Amino acid sequence: MSQVDRTLQAFNKAVEIMRALRSEGGCDWDREQTHASLKPYLIEEAYEVIQAIEEEDAQHLKEELGDVLLQVLFHAQIAEEDGEFSLAESIEHLNEKMIRRHPHVFGGSKAGYSYKQWEEIKAKEKGQTKSSRVGEFNKALPALSMARRVQENASTVGFDWKEASEAFFKIEEEAGEVKKLLEQNAASPKDGKPESQGDIETEIGDLLFSVVNVARLLRLDPEASLKKSTHKFIRRFQRMESLLEAEGLTLEAQTLESLDRYWEKAKADGF
Repeated sequence: MSQVDRTLQAFNKAVEIMRALRSEGGCDWDREQTHASLKPYLIEEAYEVIQAIEEEDAQHLKEELGDVLLQVLFHAQIAEEDGEFSLAESIEHLNEKMIRRHPHVFGGSKAGYSYKQWEEIKAKEKGQTKSSRVGEFNKALPALSMARRVQENASTVGFDWKEASEAFFKIEEEAGEVKKLLEQNAASPKDGKPESQGDIETEIGDLLFSVVNVARLLRLDPEASLKKSTHKFIRRFQRMESLLEAEGLTLEAQTLESLDRYWEKAKADGF
């Protein structure tokens, strides 16, 4: 059996299983699910895939891709039962879209291809010829991912830094604005206006946006970078806890200076 035949056979079996689960004699829990009730699972499975990629675990990735496919089959089966669309229609739509958006492969065009061309084709498909050149994007994206996407779109018309080193100066500028506001609040805490908190929030947002710009220009995913740093913090903090416990000490009883010393020990231990 060829790999193509094996894939088709496995896919058809998965569709049959999903239909059986949703049938009268199937699973009560599966029959109760709706598009809305399944939303958390799709998000969870997508993040599981990302984790497997980051861990470079092929076995885990194989399993998690199957779990994402399960969610696709689930939603398609519900849609078919409700008379909205079929799984076949969804796949056909995907096939047509991929062919349209790759004219250099399927259209006989010999011209080069770019992210800009992809966005232009997508805008025409959605009738957005008069929309902003910053493009359309999913507003439900995590903030860091949304910032990266907007910056990528702006870059297609030349509105971008040439080098990450140039963009880094913007980080310093925005950090200076945050520091200035903090110093102003510290100098006159009694006279501080309620809206100053909003000003700080705005400047913190500008600072984060600038950091995303530098990460993007270095071809790094800011979402993944932040996740790695967060995991590193967790490991180091837990190591600090272990060091304190080994000496019969507790976190709560320590001064900040003492905790900082144990933090440095944990760091020296490679955590």
